[in-house]
Amino acid sequence: MKLLGVAALVASAALALTGCGSTSSTAGASSSKPALTGQLTIWIDANRQPVLQEVAAQFTKETGVKVDLVIKDFTTIRDEAITQIPTGKGPDILIGAHDWTGKLVQNGVVAPVELGNKTSTFQPVTVKAMTYQGKVYGVPYSIENIALLRNTALAPTAPATWNDLVATGKTAVSEGKAKYPVLVGLDPKTADPYHLYPLQASYGAPVFSLKEDGSYDGSTVAMGNAGGQQFAAALAQWGKDKVLNLSVSADIAKDQFVQGTSPYFLTGPWNLAAIKQAGIAYAIDPIPAAGSHPATPFVGSHGFFVSSKSPNQIAANTFLLNYIASEKVQTELYKVGNRAPALTAAFEAAQADKDVAAFGKIGLTGVPMPNVPAMDQVWADWGTTEATLISGKAADPATAWTQMANTVQGKIS
Repeated sequence: MKLLGVAALVASAALALTGCGSTSSTAGASSSKPALTGQLTIWIDANRQPVLQEVAAQFTKETGVKVDLVIKDFTTIRDEAITQIPTGKGPDILIGAHDWTGKLVQNGVVAPVELGNKTSTFQPVTVKAMTYQGKVYGVPYSIENIALLRNTALAPTAPATWNDLVATGKTAVSEGKAKYPVLVGLDPKTADPYHLYPLQASYGAPVFSLKEDGSYDGSTVAMGNAGGQQFAAALAQWGKDKVLNLSVSADIAKDQFVQGTSPYFLTGPWNLAAIKQAGIAYAIDPIPAAGSHPATPFVGSHGFFVSSKSPNQIAANTFLLNYIASEKVQTELYKVGNRAPALTAAFEAAQADKDVAAFGKIGLTGVPMPNVPAMDQVWADWGTTEATLISGKAADPATAWTQMANTVQGKIS
């Protein structure tokens, strides 16, 4: 069944299905519920399984639709869905990252989700992240982004600019208080375009050009512009000055910050537990700009997609819109994932946690990581060139950067 005719029925279900807040409110209202039958198969990862198990049990109790939760390795879900859904062996619903959207749509394995009047109940950046070619393809549940973690004992105040950060970091090193001016986890061969992107963005060098509606034009690589060339020169200089160090991996960066050897660490909420355990006094700041534009980090959003081949799309949409999109479930997913909720009500309630509030505030000013299929063609050349620049192996940074952008454009074309 096509989704386009389902929205009204799902919307009417909202009057009878109040989500995971109360079962008593649905008692005696069976006459107004849609006739949901059959079962749903949902692919999830182990981390979200406890929350979904409880939600699924209530959904079955209130609708009669059985739910089979299948635990998958999160990193393989996208490719497995592309392979299995066309054969009829895939799930009705799958958990996933927003930047999978373009690839999933390109392969015809997911269907649009009609959020309807629920659209305004989510943080706008998460809906934008789940939108591809003008249609929303997932119900978001989280926001994720990086920020600047600051060791307040070594850097009492937040830096106004990247140059200020570098100066403070170098002073701490020269005075013997620190070993590294700033920590950014890098790979010796592919650097890390994700963590370095806010600095690139501050030079006005987005990965792709933008359409009039603000969405990415995956056919046109934009980062080979003058701003990108300036960023390339900056990478080379930071490498020469040991501000960026290819010998410092992501694990080393975390361990060194935990040991108090640097005033700054460019990272996400996934490293907070270790930092707290070590007793490091820290603050979470916006990433300062190196160029004349804001240093906007990539924002990631996780959510749930509906299979285009699902024989039970009404039940699948009811489950997502009236259960997953409830404040209680979004809050529970936030607790097990330590990522700010996508639903505004849950997001605001989570502001009591200062770390979530700080990361979330920064995320709301970021930009969604491109969800276009062409993004798959970008990472390798982009990262390899960054590593070449940081290592000082590029004879001319601007030329190396331009060649990279042209190579990526050629692959996409």
